Amino acid sequence: MQPPVYLTGQFLLAMPGMADPRFDHAVIAICAHDTDGAIGIGVGATIDGLTLHDLLDQFGIAHGAAPAVPVHFGGPVEPRRGFVVHSTDWSGQDTIDVAGRWALSSTLDVLRAIAAGSGPTRYLVALGYAGWGGGQLDGELSRPGWFHLGGDTGLLFDLPAAERWAGAFATAGIDPRLLSAATGTA
Repeated sequence: MQPPVYLTGQFLLAMPGMADPRFDHAVIAICAHDTDGAIGIGVGATIDGLTLHDLLDQFGIAHGAAPAVPVHFGGPVEPRRGFVVHSTDWSGQDTIDVAGRWALSSTLDVLRAIAAGSGPTRYLVALGYAGWGGGQLDGELSRPGWFHLGGDTGLLFDLPAAERWAGAFATAGIDPRLLSAATGTA
């Protein structure tokens, strides 16, 4: 039996025709993956009409230096729970380093720091996450549905959310227009 591939600091891309419509064209930044399970933050879609300013208002935090950037759909698990995926140049009380590529924070200190202009230089805000129990993601990776590739911070921070799915496949040398949702038999 082959040992599992742990994808911390990498991206999962939903293949066309994935059975779960919540993951249509999904790009998920995997922040932790080990024998206990996996957690990732969706970075390929934003929530219509919701900005960082709206979240700051909900917590009574003045906008300060924070731009009104869109909030991402992080995943279907705990959709009211917030996360910030950010550059490694800032760290707060709950920040975890993700394979030296980016960091993940989920407490208000990161939002306060962004508003104050003293937070991470690069970031995106998301509500919800994608989660897998122990061995669950490993099982999913053994079947068609997901494609994984290295965690390029340019993909994460330099491309708009709507371009990340196609952009990620392009970095792997794949034209997503040529992918098929149908499978065949030989």
